[in-house]
Amino acid sequence: MKFVTHKRSYYVINGITLYRIVAAPFLLMLLFTGHYAIFKWLLLLSFFTDFIDGYLARKFMVASVFGTRLDSIGDDLTVLAAMVGLVVIKPAFIVEQKIIFIVMAVLFVLQTVYALIRYGRISSFHTYLAKLAAILQGIFLILVFFTKEPILFLFYTASLVTILELTEETIMVYFLPKWEANVKGLYWVLKK
Repeated sequence: MKFVTHKRSYYVINGITLYRIVAAPFLLMLLFTGHYAIFKWLLLLSFFTDFIDGYLARKFMVASVFGTRLDSIGDDLTVLAAMVGLVVIKPAFIVEQKIIFIVMAVLFVLQTVYALIRYGRISSFHTYLAKLAAILQGIFLILVFFTKEPILFLFYTASLVTILELTEETIMVYFLPKWEANVKGLYWVLKK
């Protein structure tokens, strides 16, 4: 009976994660058809599912490599949809902060390409710093669509943590000879 419960939990939790992957193109369609109000509420739901799926996987002890990979894809697609939303809905903000956005984009591409070259797939480290960056990004990207003006302090904080996180993950790709999921951070990699 315990196996069946774990199996059911595994599928339900991965289904929650899969929602973000399926929702991303739908979110983009809402943006390009001018349905901004629906977009922001469904984006909020996507970020909420990002928050709960990992927690539930650990609570019900059904964390898996497949779920971790799925989560990484869902995270990236949700942030991509939110960034496209930012470009469509608040283009002046993107222009004002273009240097920061360019730095983060270059670091993201560098880390992703390096992981693909080294491991043949994207990384799914889910470090403590990555989790903090995701929380800050999520809060900023949700609030930016629900407030009149972006909260700059939150944007700069989220950007700084994201830059540190992407730098850490790039260094970790260098130090980890083979792909690993759910690594706490660079400190723990160097400690091994």
